[in-house]
Formats: sequence, C-alpha cells, structure tokens
Amino acid sequence: MLTKLYFLRHGLADWPAWDKPDEERPLTPDGIEKMKLEAKTIKRLKLAPDAILSSPLVRARQTADLVADRLGLPVKVSALLAPGFNAQKLEKLVREADAGALMFVGHEPDFSTTISQLIGGGHIAMKKGGLARVDITSLDPLSGELVWLLAPAVLVD
Repeated sequence: MLTKLYFLRHGLADWPAWDKPDEERPLTPDGIEKMKLEAKTIKRLKLAPDAILSSPLVRARQTADLVADRLGLPVKVSALLAPGFNAQKLEKLVREADAGALMFVGHEPDFSTTISQLIGGGHIAMKKGGLARVDITSLDPLSGELVWLLAPAVLVD
C-alpha cells in the first residue's frame, strides 16, 4: 500500500534573457550543481521511492534525472505533473501506482497548493529544489500528513 509521497520542486532555472518557450527552460549550471548535491543528500538520507514521476518540462525532467541517476531508478514522465497539477491529478497518479513510495518532480504553485489540500489546509512554500514528504493517511478521500518540508539549503549541505 502506498504510504509515502515525496514532492521535489525542480532546481534553479532562472534565465533572465530566456527567449524560448518556458517549457524548454533548463536548469542553470548552478541549478545542476545544486541538484547533484541534493541527489547525493537524498541518497544519504536513504529515501527510497519506488518510482520517480516527472513533469515533462525540461527543468523538471533534468531535476528528476539527476536524482534518479543517483538512486538508480528510471524516470516516468507524466503530463499530469505539468503546470496545472492539482489534487485530482495527484489522486489519479496515486491510484495508478503500484508502489509504497513515490517521488514527484514538478512546479510551483502547484505543489504547495496540492500539499495544502492533501493535508487539510495550511500555507506551504516550496522553494526551488525544496523537498516535502507527505504520508498518506487515507485513500478515500486521498489525504495525508506533512512529515517534513526541507529547504534546498538543508539538502545541499
């Protein structure tokens, strides 16, 4: 039975002069380096998702790939994690999964809003590279408990 959900916001992707479509915006070189450090920390913390699901946007996919490479897992891309992700889409992904733990890689403000709905309210702020864990307490309706929310600065140490 699914018990743990990890939400990882994509790494730093601020390109002030970016003139291509937003969905093609990649991680910055600094964003790549920080995500490599985060991936190392995620492995050291022995987080063990059964699967990593990523938004199709380039910056999210790059983030997911860096973590997946470190953990030795494949990445499944899901259009449901693109901007516009919400609690209904999360429920669909959870119900389709045959896993005890899932990691989702995606975007703001979707993750904060979805986590807040999942835990019954409250203000959540997911920074770029931030990671949250929510433990499922009920599948019908889908609800959970926020176990922790880590700022990226904690993960790159």
